[in-house]
This record gives sequence, structure tokens and C-alpha cells, in this order.
Amino acid sequence: MKKLLWSLTLFGVILILPVNGVMEYDKMEKFTDFNGTNVYQTENDVNSKAKVTMVGLTLIKNAALRSAVCLDGSPAGYHFHPGSGSGAKNWLVHLEGGGWCSDTESCEYSKRTSHGSSKHMEKKIPFTGILSDKASENPDFYNWNRVKVRYCDGGSFMGDNENKDAKLQFRGKPIWTSVMTDLLVNGMEHAKQGLLSGCSAGGLAAIFQCDDFKSSLFSSTRVKCLSDAGFFVDATDVSGDRSLRQLYTDVIEFQSITNNLPNDCLNRLNPTSCFFPQNLINQVKTPLFILNAAYDSWQIQESLTSKSADPTGSWADCTFNIAKCNASQIKFFQEFRTHMVNLLGGFKEQRKNGVFLNSCFSHCQTESHDTWYSKNSPSVKNKRIAVAVGDWFFERGGAKFIDCPYPCDKTCRNLI
Repeated sequence: MKKLLWSLTLFGVILILPVNGVMEYDKMEKFTDFNGTNVYQTENDVNSKAKVTMVGLTLIKNAALRSAVCLDGSPAGYHFHPGSGSGAKNWLVHLEGGGWCSDTESCEYSKRTSHGSSKHMEKKIPFTGILSDKASENPDFYNWNRVKVRYCDGGSFMGDNENKDAKLQFRGKPIWTSVMTDLLVNGMEHAKQGLLSGCSAGGLAAIFQCDDFKSSLFSSTRVKCLSDAGFFVDATDVSGDRSLRQLYTDVIEFQSITNNLPNDCLNRLNPTSCFFPQNLINQVKTPLFILNAAYDSWQIQESLTSKSADPTGSWADCTFNIAKCNASQIKFFQEFRTHMVNLLGGFKEQRKNGVFLNSCFSHCQTESHDTWYSKNSPSVKNKRIAVAVGDWFFERGGAKFIDCPYPCDKTCRNLI
């Protein structure tokens, strides 16, 4: 099977940020990650450009000595905006998405982007959605200390190895550890409340690192975790194959990640299975919230109906315009949704956990104001995403929201 590259592409950006195109090599299948940040552009966003808070990049000091480096060996980094008032001792740490690299070629490509080198990272980025500092856009977390950790290791912050021949560093784990150490020294040690969140590949990382985040803070600190679009499902594609399973196998083997995977999972399953959230979430001890689109647009377009799964292109019209899907294609998507709902069955029964599964064709919904907390944001049972997450974190009400199947939800911001 072809090697798979999953790299970031923004789909219709706010602030007209550059689009990171993906080079498609002869020997690999292109995997595209809609990272969620600035996915939607609306008239409201355009009119409020000047109001968006831009936050500077902090590079980790002594990064080489701490092995906290990107794929190319450059220092990893993060963006930090301090809290104030009632939020001065509360911390939100958000992990950026950006996919995985699974072989020399795909990692070499990533090295030439912000997902493999801090040399290519923006010096300042907009803090929107769950990172916004405006109460009208982010009522529960706007005045917290907010951090966005940049993603440049290609392995969901799980690797700690190198490929000397290819001059590649797989240091996701030391990056995570170093960022946490710096934040703790800078005040997070005394946090009264903490939320670890992440989008896409960062959403998967939030699941992996959730209990570690909790253990880094005092036992008296209220700590919870949020995974946005990180619930990647081990599902059969339209050809009957499992392309995402193969990608995970390649990533784990190429980056030598096995030893960093959770032992309680490895005692039951093989390493590839332990990269799938469905086999991890029930063992996470810290309260966890799963936010996902039931028809995740990335999984549909780049896994379930990828070029390798659909070489003739018979699904192309459907997967880029849902209105063009025939009855059998819709049935396939409905079965995928049912599979996802079933996998969340035991998880949602745990009182401490939260779920928001809407029937949208989308991917990442926390980082954009339009999907997080605008008046027209996606909602289930008349509850918007930001409200559902806030109610769960502060224990103000119900935290289990599973939408009815497509096409019942008219509040979606569909990407296809």
C-alpha cells in the first residue's frame, strides 16, 4: 500500500492566512488535515479583523539540550496570552493539529512547513474561538491564561527518537514535557482550574496526554480535557480496506513510538490499535469531553473515500458535495456514524465524561468563532458547542449531546 501523508491545509481562511498546499509524491497518498483554525470566513469575521488578538510565538529555551525540537531540529514553540481578573489562575492549554508523517519523504516535506520546523511558523497568530480573549466570543475561558502549543513533530506529541541518516528528529514527547515545565514555572503550578484541549491530531494528543496533564497539577485543581475532531475511527473504507490503520502502523514504526503508548492498552492490544482513540478513551482517568462531527469531513474525504480506496473517482462528486450523494452513499455514511456512536457507548455512560457529536460534515469546531460561539454556531438540543463544553467543565448541567442522523441538523457549518 502507498505510504500516506497527512498534512495541514486550511480550507477558506479568516484573515486570509496562507494556504499550506500539500505536495503529492508518486509514492504516497495525500492526506489532508483541516486543522480547524480559521476554517470559516464570514462577513462578521472580515468586519472584526482589527479586533482579533494576535499572540506572539515563544520558542523553547535550550531546546536542543532538552530534545524539545521539531522534525528539522529547530526549537519547538508555543503562543501564550496571560489571564486576568477571575481567570488569572486558570489555564487552558491547546494542542495544534497538523497530521502525521510516516516515512522519509513525508517528514522531509513537513520539515519545509510549520508542521516540521519553527523556521516556518508565524511569528504571531490570531487567538479565536476557545482561545479568544473576548467574553462575547468565549464566555467561559476568555480571561484564562491561554496557550497554543505548536505542532511540529509529526507524531501527535508521542515520539522520542531520531533518524540520523535522514536527519529527522521525532521529539513530540520532550516537546510536550518541556512546554509543561515552562508553563508550570511561569504560574501554571498554582492553577485553580486547568483544561487541556486540542484539535485534530492535537485532539488525539489531548487524549494521550490527558492524565499526564492532570498529574502535573495539584490534586485540588479542577482538571479536565477536551478532544476536538480527534476521535479517528478504525473503519472500513469504500474499498473494504483500512487505510487509516495502515497510516498509523507506518507512523508508529517509522517514529518508533511504541514504547510511549499507554501500557494499559499495550497489555491488551497491538501498537496500531493503541493509536486509535476508541481503544484509549475508556482508560483515561481524568474527565474527558469528546467533540466530533459524526460525518468527520477529513475521515470521509481522505480516509474512507481516499484515492487509494476510490481509484476510479466514483465517490468524488459525493464527498465534495453531499447534495450529489446517492442513496447507497448516504447509507455508507450513516453506517459510519452508527459505528462512531456505538464506540462512544461505554464512554458516555461515565458520569465524568462529556460528548458532543453533531451530524455535520466538518472537522475541528473549537478554534473558529463561527463554530465555537456565534449566534449561528452548530447546536444540538439548542445548545451551542461552547455552552455544552462550559456546562460540562463547570458542572452546570447535562453533558451528553448526540445528534440525530443527517440531514436533521440545520445548524451545521458543513465543509462539503
